[in-house]
Amino acid sequence: MNMTAADAVEFVNGIKDALDQIDGVDVAFCPTAIVIPALAEALAGTKVGVGAQNMYWEEKGAFTGELAPSMLTPYCQYVILGHSERREYFGETDEGVNKKAKAAIAHGLTPIICCGESLAQNEAGETVSFVGGQIRGALDGIAAADVAKLVIAYEPIWAIGTGRVAEPADINTIIGQAIRGVVADLYDQDTADQVRIQYGGSVKPENCSAIMAMENVDGALVGGASLKPSFVELVQNAL
Repeated sequence: MNMTAADAVEFVNGIKDALDQIDGVDVAFCPTAIVIPALAEALAGTKVGVGAQNMYWEEKGAFTGELAPSMLTPYCQYVILGHSERREYFGETDEGVNKKAKAAIAHGLTPIICCGESLAQNEAGETVSFVGGQIRGALDGIAAADVAKLVIAYEPIWAIGTGRVAEPADINTIIGQAIRGVVADLYDQDTADQVRIQYGGSVKPENCSAIMAMENVDGALVGGASLKPSFVELVQNAL
């Protein structure tokens, strides 16, 4: 919940040309809903995409405050689903994330499905089982061909906005076991190899290269660092 539409447009206008010149990295901004149309207009004609932070699974109806998939498709290519803040503050469940993912896919949006454990779960050695369960719930009933094209973001809750970052080797192991390994079990290795898996949690220009060097990490879901001009440096360091 950062930046008005005017603030966001001013910000992206200052960095979009630099981002557009970086080859080999897909970039998208996912602002609060009221900002999306203005940002999409500002980024038109560039390689930089736009995503939403959430949506509902119904096409229309009396669901006050929600956004239907078709309301996003004129502006967005992506939609974040099941972010830890949505789960913690607004009671979102794996079942709801699954319904939203199916609706997003049906409307041509690429879901960015979030998963991640709490500090207590991490310290109790429950990370792999908990995150794996989130993935199984989120992907239930989704075809392998669709899974191969979506994005999964591993965000340990204890590392979001805290300045604490999981060690790159640990990130690689967790993603390999709890996410890519689970996708392989549910579908096949080819699908698991194709799905794009990001890491999120205090990703910054100075730690991005080390994280991105890991075999199982295909990208980053960036929070606070995406609000600064140095985001361009972060994207460059993702190569």
